Amino acid sequence: MIYIQRRERFSAAHQLYNPNWSEEQNEAVFGKCANQNFHGHNFEMIVTVKGEVNPDTGFVMNLVDLKNIIQGKVTDKLDHKNLNLDVDFLRGKMTSTENIAIEAWKILQPEIAKHGVELHCIRLVETENNSVEYYGE
Repeated sequence: MIYIQRRERFSAAHQLYNPNWSEEQNEAVFGKCANQNFHGHNFEMIVTVKGEVNPDTGFVMNLVDLKNIIQGKVTDKLDHKNLNLDVDFLRGKMTSTENIAIEAWKILQPEIAKHGVELHCIRLVETENNSVEYYGE
């Protein structure tokens, strides 16, 4: 078993805000992230897949194919968007980094499986200090 990774970047705005809570509770939990005018990040999404090396190509998976899947199915839909308002697969969900990673997994996993490999991990970096990893569990 060998693991390969592809990193993609996207810039997006979002707001962490629970409409069922008071302004005070939202501010206490989410701080500046609850700003009514939203805020933005330059995200990095690192997708790790695993499998066996194909003896004919020397690849686990062609990284160009992986790039095209990630961009076409996920990052192109997120880039320069308001995650709360513009992204169909996040509509009605809290746009936390955790939820973005989970929703990306749901989209990428079946597409990657078509190539005979397994999606192992999605790492989503929101800031240089904050990131999440999701393993589909």
